[in-house]
Amino acid sequence: MTLTFHWFLPTQGDSRGIVSGGHGVDIDSATRTRQADVGYLGQIVRAAEQLGFAGALTPTGAWCEDAWLTTAMLSSVSERLKFLVAFRPGLLSPTLAAQMSATFQRLSGGRLMLNVVTGGESHEQRTHGDFLDKDARYARTGEFLEITHRLFRGETVDFTGEHLRVADARLHRRPDPVPPVYFGGSSPAALEVAARHVDTYLTWGEPPAAVAEKIGRVRALAEAYGRELTFGIRLHVIARDTAEEAWAETERLLSGMAPETVANVQAGLARSESEGQRRMLALHGGRTDRLEIHPHLWAGVGLVRGGAGTALVGSHREVADLIEEYHRVGITEFVLSGYPHLEEAYWFGEGVLPVLRERGLWRHPAEPAAASEPLVPFTS
Repeated sequence: MTLTFHWFLPTQGDSRGIVSGGHGVDIDSATRTRQADVGYLGQIVRAAEQLGFAGALTPTGAWCEDAWLTTAMLSSVSERLKFLVAFRPGLLSPTLAAQMSATFQRLSGGRLMLNVVTGGESHEQRTHGDFLDKDARYARTGEFLEITHRLFRGETVDFTGEHLRVADARLHRRPDPVPPVYFGGSSPAALEVAARHVDTYLTWGEPPAAVAEKIGRVRALAEAYGRELTFGIRLHVIARDTAEEAWAETERLLSGMAPETVANVQAGLARSESEGQRRMLALHGGRTDRLEIHPHLWAGVGLVRGGAGTALVGSHREVADLIEEYHRVGITEFVLSGYPHLEEAYWFGEGVLPVLRERGLWRHPAEPAAASEPLVPFTS
């Protein structure tokens, strides 16, 4: 099986340093030097498409632009790239979400993927009028996905659950193709939802052994329901011609993190209810040294950024080696990002992807199954 790579759209803004905050912590505007407008995000979309990324994740939260609206606008500046739209099921009816998905598929030429985010911060959920606790939010997510899947199949749905209720719900035009559902979460309630309802389970970038253990749990739960899932991972990346150049870039990023910013972000993230966020924080413990937690896996991003907090770091071949290590434990999709997102897409796309192609692990999505001439690895 060839690997699939997606990029990330920084709808919270971008910078040559790490934009701090997110996931329940306010974005520090001083760390954001590039605005998330259609012009700049369009550059990233076109670059990702040209380089061979299959799709692009757009985040959800009060700290970034709305993912549905942003990607709908950006679909017109691209031709092939798919959009992994993150949204929170508690803030949108399942029937409306299914209708929006069908519309997006028709108007974009079938380029929608759904990233269902239950929401790990009760305070932020309450600002949207959602007062359920964490376990109830996951139960509602399960009900939401049951309804939308039935609508996608063309059923007329009558459903009465603990949290959601619809009567005589149906789609006048079904999405074609039906968008795949991506989902992440590390708590027992999250793993149960994944096992029963989703197509691809996403995890944040822990060391391969921890990822393997989590995949094993999700796979066993899914098998109990007679289902098979695919698995993806969310990581940042710093790939350069040499390992020395890559690690020098981590030092540059680290030098741009003000101690007070690190302290403020860590204090905010410590209040998170998210099990995944807790696991991210445990990787570095708030320390600014010993950040290489596995060969070529760096936890420094998580000092100032919520959510995914680790990066693949090294030469192009070293990064490719670590990607292969994740592949061996079951990962087939990689959702990547880097600072700045435009430039780092080129470093990875022109440096690492050709290495993976040489190894028979990747081909450009625009190419037919029989690959043509190999790409020439990037050198400076």
